Amino acid sequence: MGITIRGTGKFVPEKILTNADLEKMVETSDEWITTRTGIHQRHLAAADVATSDLAYEAAKQALDMAGIKPEELDLITVATVTPDMGFPNTAALVQKKLKAQKCVCFDLEAACSGLLYSIEVAHSLLLANKKYRKALVIGAEKLSSIVDWTDRGTCVLFGDGAAALVLESSDEIEGDFYIAGKLAADGNYDNILRLPAGGSAMPASHETVDQHLHCIKMAGQETFKLAVNAMVSACKEVLEISGVEPENVAWIIPHQANHRIISAVAQRLTISDDRVYSNIERYGNTSSASIGICLDELNRAGKLKKGDVVLLTAFGGGLTWGAELIRW
Repeated sequence: MGITIRGTGKFVPEKILTNADLEKMVETSDEWITTRTGIHQRHLAAADVATSDLAYEAAKQALDMAGIKPEELDLITVATVTPDMGFPNTAALVQKKLKAQKCVCFDLEAACSGLLYSIEVAHSLLLANKKYRKALVIGAEKLSSIVDWTDRGTCVLFGDGAAALVLESSDEIEGDFYIAGKLAADGNYDNILRLPAGGSAMPASHETVDQHLHCIKMAGQETFKLAVNAMVSACKEVLEISGVEPENVAWIIPHQANHRIISAVAQRLTISDDRVYSNIERYGNTSSASIGICLDELNRAGKLKKGDVVLLTAFGGGLTWGAELIRW
């Protein structure tokens, strides 16, 4: 039995917020944002659009490419830090919108590493149990709903979007798209990137809302250092495990958090710029959606050839991080 990525999809809202727009909202400038992050614009969802709506649109594209009907799905998982609500899970809401069968549905929260975690879980389920044959793996975020628009250090970074992958296992498929992976987490750094309020530790109150504690809080400089080291370490481990040399990697797709992080990771892995995919200038940081958006763009542009080895790597709040090596 083999396992393959049958289809990909992505969706971003129509509305664009440029750096020039942000100059009118907070004390910042296009030069400051571009120099430090590489971001020129980001997409924002309307007030009446939820994360499940973004996920649904990306899912439709991936299913269409795969030639798979929603009622054929055995599993739907959504990686997100911005679920529609505490419960039911966002995956179940996507299932409802797709009119999929009564399959397994769950959300997974690993911040910006969420899609990698979800691929690992879905692949493992398909590999271990033949009752799971077709899986819809989604990374979707409405980060604009948890951004403090008065905090110039964070509000310039984030955008909304979703990406989806359809995984299929079958006796007719040769080989496995998944080559090797390394996932990790360290809760000792929980304070440097977090959403403090809204959970059981700090339930919602007038005070938490007034103090913007339901918004992303980040220690940027410390996050940068940890991100580069963790992503490079994970990438080196999966390359060593698989016996693949950096020069044989067709593409590296790092999580789109900051152009300096992306460049630093590629340089330390000795992967040339022409094999590093980045679209951060157009979307900003879309958390769990970012790697999937990149993968879909590469796929639809015809830049992924059969047999290409692709290195995915991410870092996010938790702290969580990881790398996965896949074969197209």
